[in-house]
Amino acid sequence: MKKLLNPITDWVSTKRGMWITISVWLVVMIGLSAGPQLSEYKVTNFQSLPNDAQSIIAETKLEEIFPNDQGTPGILVFHNPNGDVSHDEVKVILDHISSANISGIKSIVDISKLPPQALSGFMSEDLSTMIVPMSLEAGLGNSEYAEINDKASELGNEAAEGLSTEFYITGPAGIAGDTVKLFEQADFVLLFATIIIILLLLILIYRSPLLAIIPLLATIIVYQVANQSIALMGSFGLEINNSTTSIMSILLFAAVIDYSLFVFSRYREELNKVESKYTAMKQAMRATGEPVFFAGGTVLAAMLILFFTEFRDYQNFAPVFGMAIFVIMLASITLVPALFTLFGRKAFWPKVPKFGEDQEVKHRVWGAIAKFVVNKPVISGGLVAVFLVVTALNVFNLDYEFDTVKKFPKDLPSRVGYEIVESKFNKGELAPSTILLESGEALDENQIEQFRSKLESYEEIDSVRLAGISEDSKAVKLSTALSLNPYSTEAIDFVEQLQGESTSILSELQLQGDVYYGGVTAKLVDERDINNSDIIKIVILESILILVLLIALTRSIKMALYMIATILISYVSALGLGIFLVDVLFGYDSISTRVPVYAFIFLVALGIDYNIIMVSRFLEERKTLKLKDALEVAIRNTGGVISSAGVILAATFAALTTMPIADLFVFGFMVAIGILIDTFLVRGLLLPSLILFFEKDKDKTSISSQK
Repeated sequence: MKKLLNPITDWVSTKRGMWITISVWLVVMIGLSAGPQLSEYKVTNFQSLPNDAQSIIAETKLEEIFPNDQGTPGILVFHNPNGDVSHDEVKVILDHISSANISGIKSIVDISKLPPQALSGFMSEDLSTMIVPMSLEAGLGNSEYAEINDKASELGNEAAEGLSTEFYITGPAGIAGDTVKLFEQADFVLLFATIIIILLLLILIYRSPLLAIIPLLATIIVYQVANQSIALMGSFGLEINNSTTSIMSILLFAAVIDYSLFVFSRYREELNKVESKYTAMKQAMRATGEPVFFAGGTVLAAMLILFFTEFRDYQNFAPVFGMAIFVIMLASITLVPALFTLFGRKAFWPKVPKFGEDQEVKHRVWGAIAKFVVNKPVISGGLVAVFLVVTALNVFNLDYEFDTVKKFPKDLPSRVGYEIVESKFNKGELAPSTILLESGEALDENQIEQFRSKLESYEEIDSVRLAGISEDSKAVKLSTALSLNPYSTEAIDFVEQLQGESTSILSELQLQGDVYYGGVTAKLVDERDINNSDIIKIVILESILILVLLIALTRSIKMALYMIATILISYVSALGLGIFLVDVLFGYDSISTRVPVYAFIFLVALGIDYNIIMVSRFLEERKTLKLKDALEVAIRNTGGVISSAGVILAATFAALTTMPIADLFVFGFMVAIGILIDTFLVRGLLLPSLILFFEKDKDKTSISSQK
């Protein structure tokens, strides 16, 4: 690797190479900025499930047989908090919305044409609330749902002004539209918060304005190049999910800042040893270029593993994050050293490193920690191991949350309407399921009624209504309202059970054919099953891949095993501790299925970087020093920069807690905890203790030569 990297970093560190490198990056950034924009290719109606998922197959079948009936349902909620809701007021609001002929609304039930008995089905028992079904046209994206919701809400609330009736839009269409708006509003806040946090921390830790500005300048250039490169991929047909780009921006800022800190930390050491700023960078990059580039490579490899998953949200990470990391890796060995070389010693003002003075930076805190670890490895490593095991055991209390609406801001219209419907009506009305019975022969009325009655006999099903019969009578569509919240774990378990009993139901009724289950709950069944399969696949493949890469770097199977083992236990500990803290501090007693997967990807991929930096320095010092002395130097000299990078990285991910979306909030919080655990406990105490404990019999053997 050094044979490939050294000529590049040596050239970048020259005066000519420095100017050419910076110029090329600026030209590329400006050139790409003139091309397609990332916002043009974000897919808001992203299909998370694979095409062969049972609920997607059901959706496709329903579209084939009932092509005009597959619009997304929404619920218009009319509520009087102080008494009975007025039918006349509801009609005024509905007429005002209907008269606008809003594009995208397929139909709204006309309550004026309903008989009293049918109308009562839309009223709550206490008569305070009325719900009116709405259907949007098929094929709309979430952004269009948002536009429709905004227009309908504006008209509805305009008509409701001065009336006793409150108006909300909820159901799948309302929730999808509000989700898009949350992401759009939060993305800017997230980016702004990230920049401010990084800037303040860099200035606070290093007390040098340029040391804060230079990494941020590099990050801005890399951010724009990566964004525009991904936009180009979008122009060639890549679907780009909204949430993917939000998390990508955090990854990009975190990684570039991290690698910048590793470069300038070694650069500062070399400026004390040599007079020329160009020679100092050349020496610094010869020492840090390989581990930094290799650290980026492990993150890239981890992201590419996601191509092997089935859940399309994870698959979408692979090309987007892969491209971002590839750009970051290039920047880490070209742009970052070029920018620091440009500013030279001035970058460290007011504490300018001078040639021939202070040959080694003082390490008061980490010097003391290093001495303690190498002298008391059993105590330091043992205490950390106990803490990690105890916190890791809490993963057995992990519960998944599928009712994401409950994690939306309390004043979000779709959540307010959702909670009104949930409290006033049968919960199944929030998102009815669709059941399709397809037979090889025409079905008569008696067979259809028997099938409908059989379904309705289940305690978990509140009602089953005939929603359509195909022209040849070989297919029947039924709208099914559960007696359970359709987003709850209990509802998911029931629908999964019902799917398993379909064959026996058909046999009992002497029907020939197939049963398909569509709707929100059926999709959640598939999401849970596929996610559980994917996380096992990701953990196994990513662990094996990173282990192989670490063996290639360290040329030691044992050293690679120490590194991967500590990072895996660190992840489980962070997950267990995170589950406990988000419950105690924020009231989240369950989390999204995506959080453990996202957390694993980032904690393992980024956490291993710190182990690589420390172990690479250890292997470098081991060539001339005994094991104990080499490890002490490695801990002492990398401790400051790694702890600083860890704090900044943790704070960067903590910026996700500014997002009003629970998945990203909890993910950001857990990753921040995991990074701090890895930075201060695993890298600083546990890993060195393991090395000393297992390697002490080979104190006179160069670890770098072990096979």
